[in-house]
Amino acid sequence: MVNNWLKITHNWLLPDTCILCDRMGVAGHDLCDGCAAELPYIGIACERCAIPLPAPGVCGQCQQSPPSFDAARALFYYREPLDQLIKGLKFGGKLHNARLLGQLMAERWQGSAAMQFDAIVPVPLHPARLRQRGFNQALELARPLAKALELPLLPQLSQRLRDTAPQLGQSAKARRRNLNGAFAVTMPDPASIRRVIVVDDVMTTGSTAELLAKALKQAGVEWVELWLCARADLPGRSV
Repeated sequence: MVNNWLKITHNWLLPDTCILCDRMGVAGHDLCDGCAAELPYIGIACERCAIPLPAPGVCGQCQQSPPSFDAARALFYYREPLDQLIKGLKFGGKLHNARLLGQLMAERWQGSAAMQFDAIVPVPLHPARLRQRGFNQALELARPLAKALELPLLPQLSQRLRDTAPQLGQSAKARRRNLNGAFAVTMPDPASIRRVIVVDDVMTTGSTAELLAKALKQAGVEWVELWLCARADLPGRSV
């Protein structure tokens, strides 16, 4: 009862404000109806890599060369105005953007049989990058998901061993070479962690997810599913 009154008082004194246009937010979010309607939600997508498709199923590339991760879902295209929110988070330190985006991910997927999973694992940053940025955007996105799904959040499960060069603008081959040997997984109790959700902000070629999934599988994880805030357009593969 006290918590409810505190929440009501907070909402009356400090109402939610849209982080894109500064109008009043709605539905308990820092987002107004107009800006919410402009977010580039993905509809039908490949069940394995989350690339948009015209019909449900698995894309040709995943059929020919299945990735190490077992499934993937992405909420948005990496397009305006969503890209502004992610850039503001990563490069502007706007952690409230992560809270909003994580909440939207949770609301969309909360009913997706969360009990089938044992833990949530954010894609790690190298310690040097973490010190520079001050936070891990994947971890901040994962917090609302872990709370909504009532699953353990295990950022300590995986570590980034190499401070790799920025991935943006590199070819798929260069990305794989850049990330080779980048991840290590420490599994305290392999028997209790069989199915995990890996959370990240944006996936482009999937090189990062591929190598992290391999490391998790080698450590004993049986099922790795990616939950992504956004999927970048790939020439010739997006719709």
